[in-house]
Amino acid sequence: IRAKKGFFDDLSGDAFALVNIDDKRGMVMLQNSKAKKYTFGLKKMADFKAKIITNSFEGLELEIGGRTVWFKLIGDFNAYNLLTVFGAASLLGEDPETVLMKLSSLTGANGRFDVVLPGSRFTAIVDYAHTPDALKNVLETITQFRSGNEQVISVVGCGGNRDKTKRPLMAAIACKYSDKVILTSDNPRDEDPLEIIREMQKGIGPTEARKTLVMADREEAIKMACMMAKEKDIVLVAGKGHETYQEIKGVKHPFDDKEVVSRMLKMFAN
Repeated sequence: IRAKKGFFDDLSGDAFALVNIDDKRGMVMLQNSKAKKYTFGLKKMADFKAKIITNSFEGLELEIGGRTVWFKLIGDFNAYNLLTVFGAASLLGEDPETVLMKLSSLTGANGRFDVVLPGSRFTAIVDYAHTPDALKNVLETITQFRSGNEQVISVVGCGGNRDKTKRPLMAAIACKYSDKVILTSDNPRDEDPLEIIREMQKGIGPTEARKTLVMADREEAIKMACMMAKEKDIVLVAGKGHETYQEIKGVKHPFDDKEVVSRMLKMFAN
């Protein structure tokens, strides 16, 4: 937070600062800033405000800038992202109608809340979430879309030679928001995948352990999650997103979460 605030503190009086008023840290950013101050938000009164009309796996319908617009992006977090861009572009003098038209044509980034083969028997999402906060945000977004008895099945791993403190947190968050969890490898690098998983398991108790499977082979873990999924269930494959490799002992082996998921969905469709 201190590093980010430094950017705002260094702004001149000719610049503008635009922050999320719904995030308590947003207002902290404006303290001591000489810039002209503006806010955006979905909940509180703000200079740029939007309202979510529809929020589904198909996209977002927002009331924004006095208009109702359909966007191809998904989730509350993308509503905030769209509002940020709309606000910044408006402050820079761009025509609001043109900005909204261009934003409505955007598709999501590869591997970021990426719904694979929409309309399949179950919903499969590939996401780059590899930190506790990111995983929590993705799973909270999925929770918003649950309408009945559908299960959430999450495939989660942690990278090797990286921050070990997040490992138990990742497992705890996955278990909190999922009905079933498969702990697997991510990019183990120079570490033993099973040792990484053992450290993840420190974050879960006996109750959570009962809904957890361990499968160190990532491809087999993804296949298992897809085979466990019933109609309308939601499968999340988290951690690697857009990456097309798995790094093991200094070698990057070709591997693509989306490709594995897509293969399984096509198999079920036949």
